[in-house]
Amino acid sequence: MFDEVYLLTDARSVCDEEITRREVDLICRLLHIRQGHRILDLCGGHGRHSLKLCARGFVGCTVLDYSRYLIDCARKTAAKCNYPMDCIQGDARNTGLPAESFDRVLIMGNSLGYIPEPAADKQILAEARRVLRPGGRLLIDVTDGAAIKDSFNPTAWHEINADVVVCRQRILEGNAVRAREMVLSKEKGLIRDSSYSIRLYESQTLAAELEEAQFRQVTVHTDFSPHQRTGDYGFMNRRMLATGQKP
Repeated sequence: MFDEVYLLTDARSVCDEEITRREVDLICRLLHIRQGHRILDLCGGHGRHSLKLCARGFVGCTVLDYSRYLIDCARKTAAKCNYPMDCIQGDARNTGLPAESFDRVLIMGNSLGYIPEPAADKQILAEARRVLRPGGRLLIDVTDGAAIKDSFNPTAWHEINADVVVCRQRILEGNAVRAREMVLSKEKGLIRDSSYSIRLYESQTLAAELEEAQFRQVTVHTDFSPHQRTGDYGFMNRRMLATGQKP
């Protein structure tokens, strides 16, 4: 799913420079990032947050994502801008990175909950803790499950441009959403028809996951949205930010 089509379907959230700027403002404020900090952008996609951090002078950024296409995009943009940013294709559950090698870890853009295995998110959090130095801090950005349940919309669609339309059908099953996404071109027909599911977290369950992963000073900020307009942004408009510290 996370390829060039994704950069079209979710462009309103992940390709908007102003939204990324607002998110990076929050990252800097919540994590107290300083010059010299080494930052791991876990599940970092095409590197939009790390690229903005590099532009602000934070040059110790590493982006890791499972998608080869998105990592290639991050690498090309970093090279074009002459940013010293490492871009790695890999699994967030087992990064292969040295232990205690980062001061801050980001998991942005609602990246938890996609892997079907129930223990996957716990493994990602354990890996984040492993690569953090003592005293290092983690920031997680996920959909606000309680807000989604309160205003669940089973059907949504939007026009990306004059040609491409995205249609989503959703079913809410307990703490999971099962979705079918169809991307259609008015000129060429069907571009993609894919199905996926995502686990939902509420503030209490997200805090419990971080505490179980042995993070301390856990804080959850609810009802965050970088979007200034209301609308259905594929669950990217009602989110939570959680922080924790490795002892």
